[in-house]
Amino acid sequence: MLVREAARAQWPLEHVYVGESAAIDMDGVPVTVVADGVLERVATTITPRPVIAVGRQRLVAIEELPTATFLVVLDEISDPGNLGTIIRAAESAGADAVVVGGGVDVFNPKCVRATAGALFFTRVARVANAESALRVIGGWGMRRVGTSASAPRRYDDVDLIAPVAVVLGSEAHGLGAEVVASVDELVSIPIVGRSESLNVASAAAVLCFEVARQRRAP
Repeated sequence: MLVREAARAQWPLEHVYVGESAAIDMDGVPVTVVADGVLERVATTITPRPVIAVGRQRLVAIEELPTATFLVVLDEISDPGNLGTIIRAAESAGADAVVVGGGVDVFNPKCVRATAGALFFTRVARVANAESALRVIGGWGMRRVGTSASAPRRYDDVDLIAPVAVVLGSEAHGLGAEVVASVDELVSIPIVGRSESLNVASAAAVLCFEVARQRRAP
């Protein structure tokens, strides 16, 4: 349950509302029981769980991340499900933070659900655009590796052990021209089947776990 994951991560929750048929104990967080059917009227899903929490948004500034060794930088991701899945993959693979440049709001309800709780354990920086974030990251000496279906070099043929920022672009257009000019290298994920390319969330998972694999190897 997302609410329990938020509490486990010590996310700043202000209040929890539960239906009469639900039982939940939230240590230190006020809980109000409401009549069955009430939460269904205010929830954003068709068949919601009988628990809704109100919490504060929590973000970090990109300037707080100079000691990171593994970042995921996103350029104008427009689908909240994709954004949430990317955050989930990044957290699972051990990324230090996700930098969201433009696009959909990270606190969109669909995005939060798609993270499956990973949002509460992930540092997220929200910036106006990925290009400005990459300039800051480059100033730290971190290598910036972008993704492109047409890049000649494979994603698993580059060194991802050294500090790296993996950069992914929007579903429809990929990386913008300004972002491409701001990365140090472009890599591709070879497609064996007939599909033209991977979904951006799938590509993010492949790249994030390649970073984890390389760093785990003896």
